[in-house]
Amino acid sequence: MTPRATMARRVAQLAVGLFFYGFAIALMIRAEVGVAPWDVLGQGISLTTGIPFGFVTNIVGLIVLLLWIPIRQKPGIGTVFNVALVGPFAQFGLWVLPEIEGLFLRILIFIAGLALLGIATGLYLGARFGPGPRDGLMTGIHHRFGGKIWIVRSSIELVVLTIGAILGGNLGWGTLAFALLIGPIVHFTIPLLMVPAARQKADPAVTTAATSTAEADSPIADSCEQTQP
Repeated sequence: MTPRATMARRVAQLAVGLFFYGFAIALMIRAEVGVAPWDVLGQGISLTTGIPFGFVTNIVGLIVLLLWIPIRQKPGIGTVFNVALVGPFAQFGLWVLPEIEGLFLRILIFIAGLALLGIATGLYLGARFGPGPRDGLMTGIHHRFGGKIWIVRSSIELVVLTIGAILGGNLGWGTLAFALLIGPIVHFTIPLLMVPAARQKADPAVTTAATSTAEADSPIADSCEQTQP
């Protein structure tokens, strides 16, 4: 794949991935069986303040991004677009999706949302433009202070989940299902949807070495690897 074609695919994956991510959040919210820990926090803040959920998602994402500064984590273009667009896309999904009646249908909607979110994660991380603010906080703390990545992630999500539940966010069995299943899902989707490096018109050995060095030094590559369980 040429550099131009590779860049076009990366941009397209980022855009589609972020849209799917926001819409997947909306699906799981409409299912009303529990949502992801960060969305429990977002719902709790929204219910407490009256601010629309999508805008709360933007605010929380921006605050988390600011927490990257003391841990010396560098955002990518995808990180910035994640903060800016996931919230509006989620709010759009909540606008177009009706209230769901019946437990069986709500379970199906939740499953669809969880699967779509796994695909969306593979798309936007596979575009190699940088992780989302929450994943970046997790990997940044891990790189800065050490400790196992799952302990860092679990600790962060336990804190936000507790605060969100106290504020009235939707904590349910879907929250547990998300915690148990999202890791294996993205473990499959991230490698599957990773955009390969563009072919260069140069000596193959030199190109391979340069690409490997760039990817090893990139916070994007690190974040994608650390996102996998």
